[in-house]
Amino acid sequence: MLYAETINAFLAKNQLKAEDIQAIGCHGQTVWHSPDSEYPFTTQIGDMNLVAEQTGITTIADFRRKDMAVGGQGAPLVPAFHQAIFSDPNRLTVVLNIGGISNISVLNPNSPTVGYDVGAGNTLMDSWIEQHQGKRYDKNGEWARTGKLNTELLATLLDESFFAKAPPKSTGRELFNLTWLAKKLENLTACQPQDVQRTLAEFTAQSIANELLRFESSLPRLLLVCGGGSRNPLLMERISALLPEWEVTTTTEFGLDIDYVEAAAFAWLAYQRIHNLPSNMPSVTGAKKAVSLGVIYPA
Repeated sequence: MLYAETINAFLAKNQLKAEDIQAIGCHGQTVWHSPDSEYPFTTQIGDMNLVAEQTGITTIADFRRKDMAVGGQGAPLVPAFHQAIFSDPNRLTVVLNIGGISNISVLNPNSPTVGYDVGAGNTLMDSWIEQHQGKRYDKNGEWARTGKLNTELLATLLDESFFAKAPPKSTGRELFNLTWLAKKLENLTACQPQDVQRTLAEFTAQSIANELLRFESSLPRLLLVCGGGSRNPLLMERISALLPEWEVTTTTEFGLDIDYVEAAAFAWLAYQRIHNLPSNMPSVTGAKKAVSLGVIYPA
């Protein structure tokens, strides 16, 4: 219902009619993503039959499972879009999305595009501040700035087998959650809540930087950040400090507002599906072949 109501409100605000829109690309909300289990599966909530019916617009959804059906991770979905928009033959460009999970698209003109999840983005910081202060997120990293970095906790957080895995790889809240964090905190009873928040911010920044430091190039290196984490000044400061040889900025500075990158990507994925064009990248997900992602729900 919420998706349909939001779309209809958008149409009304912008004086558009349903027939003006070819299709809606709607990912839904991932509640579980397990590509490496004995029986790989992924689950997103949201009834796209309702969205199509209540908006009167053909809706494309269920983007991940086709890639998993041909042996892929089903994630990340957007590197092909990033390549189409941001690639440049004269530089190594990495697009970093800091959402609940951090993921990257590596656009190297000298090698195939790769993309994968690199670790927790905002999810642990958001969950921790909600548990302790009842807030949905730490605006501008203000609470984290009141805390002190706990190096022992940071080392424990970084000691996670996911970081040693070679790509393609993906992760989610099924790993990085408050239960996982509680286990990491078991022997650190003196760590104050604000210190944990500061350390979680550093954990996100260092897990990103550690991954990018693997990429060597004689070309100029550009990191384009998008997603909610790009609005956190503390995160951006720490990522920049940890990557002194990179130009670190946001996608907004290169023509695509940080708030619209993911929306534009799913519009592109919907376009590809409507025209039966491939939209995954086997070099990214590990799929056996390129396929057109998504299920079509006619209006």
